[in-house]
Amino acid sequence: MGFGLKTTTGIIAAVLVTAALAQASSVFAPLAAALFIIAIVWPIQKQLQSWMPKLAALAITIVATVAVCLGFASLAAWGFGRVGQSLLADLARYQALYAATVDWLDGHGVSVAGLWAEHFNVGWLLRATQYVTGRVNTTLSFWVIALVYVMLGLLEVESIRRNIERLDNRTAARVLLDGSEATAAKFRKYLLVRTQMSAVTGLLVGSFAWITGLPFALEWGVIAFVLNYIPFIGPFVATLFPTLLAMTQFETWPAVLGVFVCLNIIQFAVGSYIEPRVAGSLLSISPVVVLFAIFFWTFLWGLFGTFIGVPIALATLTFCAQHPSSRWIADLLGGPEPEKPGKL
Repeated sequence: MGFGLKTTTGIIAAVLVTAALAQASSVFAPLAAALFIIAIVWPIQKQLQSWMPKLAALAITIVATVAVCLGFASLAAWGFGRVGQSLLADLARYQALYAATVDWLDGHGVSVAGLWAEHFNVGWLLRATQYVTGRVNTTLSFWVIALVYVMLGLLEVESIRRNIERLDNRTAARVLLDGSEATAAKFRKYLLVRTQMSAVTGLLVGSFAWITGLPFALEWGVIAFVLNYIPFIGPFVATLFPTLLAMTQFETWPAVLGVFVCLNIIQFAVGSYIEPRVAGSLLSISPVVVLFAIFFWTFLWGLFGTFIGVPIALATLTFCAQHPSSRWIADLLGGPEPEKPGKL
């Protein structure tokens, strides 16, 4: 009875926490982003403030962090800008393709013009514009709040550590300190793996575009590299736009379909097969948990949840491993143990 009551209480608590995280995403999501960034950049801040004033070290760390983020954004903007000019230049050819497609569908009893007039009118365009504008404003607010959290957090890391060390509950203090240190190390390792897999994806996509004669091979590789940091959604965008360009470059639909299929095979092989196994073996987390975390946090927090889902799962399992009562969760959901030399 006692075990059943504890299980029921745990399930109810998990549901309530999940609901709170979903409803208060504007509060918790920037905080999660800030904690992830702090874990990544803290070694830089610590090294700098060992030989210069803390505020000066903070300024350098923040500027470097923002510069790296803007650098990735600039790479994506450069790639899309180059490709966008080509798409606009071929606008007449896309209009011809659209007209031919509409005629073919009309000949088979599908009235695209009626559907377009019904759903894609001026009101729809206005709503879409308002939605995009709102999303941009929300994104800017999100990162401003996260940056404020990062600045305050970097200043408070050492004082928080001292407060934890003074806790009367020595077990809780040990779990918090050891878990935080191990989690930060795994975050940095996760980002390294993500960068390596993004580089592999960009190289494969760029090479495929160059071999098939698709224009802007370098740009497609750069776009695939940057967008691969956003699981599932980023690779989809990096696959869609080359396919649109292929429509005006190749004469037959099978060639266009071949480009689309091959690009998806590359993205799937790296993102859904190689990376979960590499990340799982290096970070002691099951590939199934990796995929579940991505889908679960995307459901809760949208696009940002897609990126932060795996780090949150890593942090949860790492802290569970620090205490005997919860270590079984880390053992159950962790990655496979590396094989020992000489073991059959």
